[in-house]
Amino acid sequence: DIWVVERNPYLEDDLLENRPRLKLLVEAMRHRLSEMEKRRAGNPRVESLIAASRTAVDRFEARFEATAQLRRKIQKRLAGITRRDNICFDGLARVSHATDATDWRIEFPFVVLNPDSEAEMAALVAACFELELTIIPRGGGTCYTGGAIPLTPYSAVINTEKLIDMSPVENIVLPGHSEPYATIRTGAGVVTDRVSEAASLAGRVFAVDPTSASASCIGGNIAMNAGGKKAVLWGTALDNLAWWKMVD
Repeated sequence: DIWVVERNPYLEDDLLENRPRLKLLVEAMRHRLSEMEKRRAGNPRVESLIAASRTAVDRFEARFEATAQLRRKIQKRLAGITRRDNICFDGLARVSHATDATDWRIEFPFVVLNPDSEAEMAALVAACFELELTIIPRGGGTCYTGGAIPLTPYSAVINTEKLIDMSPVENIVLPGHSEPYATIRTGAGVVTDRVSEAASLAGRVFAVDPTSASASCIGGNIAMNAGGKKAVLWGTALDNLAWWKMVD
C-alpha cells in the first residue's frame, strides 16, 4: 500500500485532501500488523519484520503532514515572485515532469514552477536555494541524456516554455569583430523551428537543427550543445552563441 501511494501522485493528493481517508488507510495497515503479531508464535524474525513495518507505517503517516507544511512554505515564499497558478503541486504537473524523452523515471518533482517571464527567474532560483530544493531547468523535454529527470523527491522543476520572447534578425558588430553578423535574441523557451523560420524570412540559415527541432527549445540546445546535419558546415549551438544570460 505504501509503495502504491508513494508512486502515484494522484493518490497522494487525494489522501492529502482527505485526512479521514488517510487515517482509515493507516489504521488498516496497523490492524494487519496487529493480526500478524498475534500469529507470530514467538518467532524473532517475524517480530523484527513487524517492528520494521510499523516504523515504515509511522514514517508514511508523518510524511503527509511534512508534505503539507512544505507546500505551504513554498507557496508563501514564492507568492511575491510569480503567480499562484504558476506554482504546481498537483499530480498531473508532477507526473508530466518526472521524465523526458528517455522515459527514465526515478522520482517525482516536489513542485513544478512555470515562470511567466525571464524577470522572475533569478528570484525563483534564489528562493529554491533557500528552500533547499534541487533545481532542474526544463524546456521541451526532448532530451535523451536524462538532464531533466528528478533524482530527489525534494526537487523543483522550473519549466521555461513560457519564455518565448524573440527579436527580429539583426546585423550587429560583435565584440572583437569589425564586420556585422546576423543575430537573433531569444528566450530559453523558444522552439528551435521558430528561430529557423525567422532566419529563413531574413534570407539566412539557422545553423542549429537537431532532429527534435519542432519541439526542442533554444535553452536546451545551448545546455546540450545541440548540432544536427548543418553542424558539419557551421558548428553546433555553442559555436553560434554570441552571448547569453545565466542565473547562478
